[in-house]
Amino acid sequence: MNSASASPDSAALQRAAGNDNDSRFRLRAGCVLILAAILFFARLGARALWSSEFRWAEIAREMMVTHNYFWPTINGHVYYDKPLGSYWLVIFSTPFTGGLNEAATRLPCAIAGLLAVAILMRLVRRLYDARTGVLAGVILATSFSFVFFSRHASADVETLTGELAAILLFNHNEERGGGLWVVGLWLIMAATSLTKGLLGFALPLLVIGVYSCLRDGWAQFFQEISRGPLVDRIRSLVERNRWFFNWYTVAGIALGAMVYGLPFQISSRLMGSEKGLQMVYRENLVRFFDPFDHRGPIYLYVYVIFGLMAPWSALLPAALVETHRLRHAGAEPARADRFALVYFWATFIFFTLSGSRRSYYILPILPAAAILVARTLAYPSESELRSMIARRLLTIGYAIVALAAVVSIVLLIPARAILPHPYDALPELPAKFAFIVIWIVSIAAVAYTIRKFKPYRVAISVGVIAYLAMTYIYIFALPAADAYRGEKPFGYAVLNKIGGSTDRLVLFKTAGPLFYLNPPKPIPEFEKKRDLQDAIAKGAAKWMIVRRRDIPKLDTPTTIELSEASYPWETDYNYRNKVVLVRVGSAP
Repeated sequence: MNSASASPDSAALQRAAGNDNDSRFRLRAGCVLILAAILFFARLGARALWSSEFRWAEIAREMMVTHNYFWPTINGHVYYDKPLGSYWLVIFSTPFTGGLNEAATRLPCAIAGLLAVAILMRLVRRLYDARTGVLAGVILATSFSFVFFSRHASADVETLTGELAAILLFNHNEERGGGLWVVGLWLIMAATSLTKGLLGFALPLLVIGVYSCLRDGWAQFFQEISRGPLVDRIRSLVERNRWFFNWYTVAGIALGAMVYGLPFQISSRLMGSEKGLQMVYRENLVRFFDPFDHRGPIYLYVYVIFGLMAPWSALLPAALVETHRLRHAGAEPARADRFALVYFWATFIFFTLSGSRRSYYILPILPAAAILVARTLAYPSESELRSMIARRLLTIGYAIVALAAVVSIVLLIPARAILPHPYDALPELPAKFAFIVIWIVSIAAVAYTIRKFKPYRVAISVGVIAYLAMTYIYIFALPAADAYRGEKPFGYAVLNKIGGSTDRLVLFKTAGPLFYLNPPKPIPEFEKKRDLQDAIAKGAAKWMIVRRRDIPKLDTPTTIELSEASYPWETDYNYRNKVVLVRVGSAP
């Protein structure tokens, strides 16, 4: 009787506890998202476009000028190296930023970065607990390259976010086998693949497939597939991958192929060209198996990941050793740890085996690395690490972060006092007051951890240092450094000099500041001197943008009218690569 009467009260208490945990998680996760939003969105358009950002800005601009949203071009030349989705996202952003500008070009990545942090926290909470989920979000949101690409026009963070969404959907439905969610999985992967390429399909399928096979451990999996009749082995493999082997997968593949292929088909019909699908084959399959560029060494990602994930990467070796040690000891939560390890190693091996390697290609590994570090620091929260090696690695890793924070004060020393010529002319550190405040708080965070060295204190200390460091770099330092970049002011100065019309402007072996010139039609480009001379003879070229190094090769009278800004600390190589505006013919 007493037991029966206590049961409803017990259930009510459990529900109340669960609601309280949900509320606390939502509150903490909300705080993380607010701080991440400040980091990703503050002064997003303060810097001029940089490097590959011009590609996304210019393709979107030309789509808007021509009203052809299925044919990506740069100065009228087709550029289909990436699918259309990421360019469309830039165009969709323009109403929110007052037009196509730096902020609009970067806004999709900033939103994608924030979504990735939210998705990761939800995923890790399901794998472990709320504390670990929140910490994983903090780690991802304050990793150097993740902040960089969340504030940089590209398709990398958009792809990473789509992959995370697909993995979270699987995690929610892992035990269900087939269902409508499988169709949703394929649609998410298709939409993701429209931003950068088939990686949106390949990486989620790889991670999910490998994990499904190994979720109960290597020993059990290999025992099932290496013994007994062949039919039983195949049946075991199918049972482990029920998420794939069902009729919903057929529908999902069909719908996913339609969503992914439709823009290419429309593009082909409108332009009479299969350039889009040809580039998909070249940029995904050919580049992976028989690369034609970006042939980094096979060990590239072994050290690159430490730069991409800084400062948290200093703790990654300890996290890997500890998580593998726990799997060897059979500690719980076993499946969650296997998932995190599979996610990390499958991604690492996939990009390592690719023939084409660049440092940022492996950006999708950051969520997996964040899970491993968060799991080590926050779960269980009050215990020491079980592995002696992991404890020592954690101490060393934190010491590196703490030392970097302490010695960063030397950045306040003027360059003229410590650097040789020509670097002694470098400008002083910007926003000194902000830097000093950040340094003092960082030192306080170091003292807090040294006073009582525990994993959760390491997490708090590195979190504070990482967030403040990223805030200074991306919200104070880089916008201030933009005053020493010349592309944007040079472009506007050119327009002013030539009277606002690009009709008689030509380009020689450079695209120049094309986006900032905002031409209504493509500007003639020349790679060969004879073609340029023919255009000059016909009176089609009055002004020309060219690099300084190429002027002596022209054999044509020119007068330099404008030059991209140069600074004392730049080398002769930098100076010779600056673009200039020249008047073609003898000076009047």
